[in-house]
Amino acid sequence: MERPYGREEIIVSKTDTKGVIRYANDVFLRVAGYDESDIVGKPHNVIRHPDMPRAVFQVMWDTIGAGDELFAYVLNLAADGGHYWVLAHVTPTFGPTGAIVGYHSNRRWVEPEIREEVAAVYARIRKVETAHQRTPDAIAAGVEALTDELTAAGHTLDTWVWALAGREMAGPR
Repeated sequence: MERPYGREEIIVSKTDTKGVIRYANDVFLRVAGYDESDIVGKPHNVIRHPDMPRAVFQVMWDTIGAGDELFAYVLNLAADGGHYWVLAHVTPTFGPTGAIVGYHSNRRWVEPEIREEVAAVYARIRKVETAHQRTPDAIAAGVEALTDELTAAGHTLDTWVWALAGREMAGPR
């Protein structure tokens, strides 16, 4: 079951450097179906949907861990087993010394047409990942498959996300 939320709503969370949730806005709590007391202090991967390729999260952690921002389409899991798609913008938060002290994510609504396209790509990546027994092998194979698929289409993850987002902003066809 898909968890609804509006185009104008922004889902926000903040984590520490290990991905433990330190803040969740009211939209996050409502859409994910959690009370604040049940989600703050938990790892952010509590909302990781099993249909999401591990490769996408590996790329995310590599990117934000290096101090860069990341945009990605993500399928999240709600507390009741429902799901919701987001366009996530994840950025590192820097402390006074310049060290990363946490991460901040703003997430927006995704057009159904874009969800379907992204889901098809992610299903192909998950198929590659599930062919491997060991988690590190599955992630490495998934990252390679994701990179190969996007490269064959003339994209990086970043340019693919922005090409899809550009179609969303252009409106219905």
